[in-house]
Amino acid sequence: MIDTAEPSSRVGITATGSYLPERVLTTAELQRDIERASGLRLPGRLFETVSGIGHRHVAAPDEYASTLAVHAARRALAAAGLEPLDVDLLLFASASRDLVEPATAHIVQAELGSRAHALDMTNACNSFLNGIDAARAFVLAGRARRALVVTGETPTRAMRTRLDSVSQAREAFAGFTFGDAGAAVVVEAVDRGGILDVDTDTHSEHWAVGGIPGGGSRHPRGDEYTYFTGDGRELRGVFEKIGPSILDRVRYRTGLDWSDYARVLVHQVTVPYLDRFVEVTGAPRDLLDVTVADHGNMASATLGVQFDRVWPTLAAGDRLLFVGLGGGVSVMTMAWERS
Repeated sequence: MIDTAEPSSRVGITATGSYLPERVLTTAELQRDIERASGLRLPGRLFETVSGIGHRHVAAPDEYASTLAVHAARRALAAAGLEPLDVDLLLFASASRDLVEPATAHIVQAELGSRAHALDMTNACNSFLNGIDAARAFVLAGRARRALVVTGETPTRAMRTRLDSVSQAREAFAGFTFGDAGAAVVVEAVDRGGILDVDTDTHSEHWAVGGIPGGGSRHPRGDEYTYFTGDGRELRGVFEKIGPSILDRVRYRTGLDWSDYARVLVHQVTVPYLDRFVEVTGAPRDLLDVTVADHGNMASATLGVQFDRVWPTLAAGDRLLFVGLGGGVSVMTMAWERS
């Protein structure tokens, strides 16, 4: 990529797109399948009762993280009236990926037919927000004129399909909340509004609370390491401890209160988790776009799907607050105003 762009003082999101796979799996079906494979008998509708999730979308066997991202990217480009060659930076920002190497961004780019500088970014469920922030930095630095940030999340493939015990079910339960999805946004210079504020709070001492250990240098092989495991209760406790402080900082720095936002988009793991977020932060529930009950935890695509859903309802000058929660552990916020 050649330095030809002029730096801009304002960068915004000018189009969105999302994609949900056609297959729908109910939580009751998921529990029944796991019981049959495991020979265990769990309390009736346990998974649905604990999570509040009724069903979720699941990628087909021939659909990959890149597939979901490409579908969403095409929709975002069409919404912006752009062609793939109009983009000079492509960021695949996702917790999922097609391969360890090369970067999934190249697979997405090859399918789209673009020629942008392409690379991956990953930071658990905050990947997509991190990607938008990075794209903004590229544009502000004059290193890109227009960026396409995409995510394709297939976390259902990290669900443990067979359980050996009830205790193992507890450890694997967070994986049973997952749903698959893709999302995309176009990021470029704008004359007004745009991204107003970004903040992050990272507590890496909690990195071992949950995740998928397989595929890296610690556990390069072995199916046992390909399943999501974690302590959902401990993770929630960490977020409750550090989450409110970052929201207080954003409120102080921007001067914006809940009433100044048209919508608040927050990462969603389970319905009880979302209820607790409202209780702890004081966020008005009517400002939220609740996706978790129908789509599950879509990892980093959660905020992108919500954004695409609310986009048609927004007018120029409307503001959104994004609140991301990611394993590792990190909390991230972004205040944005429609141009």
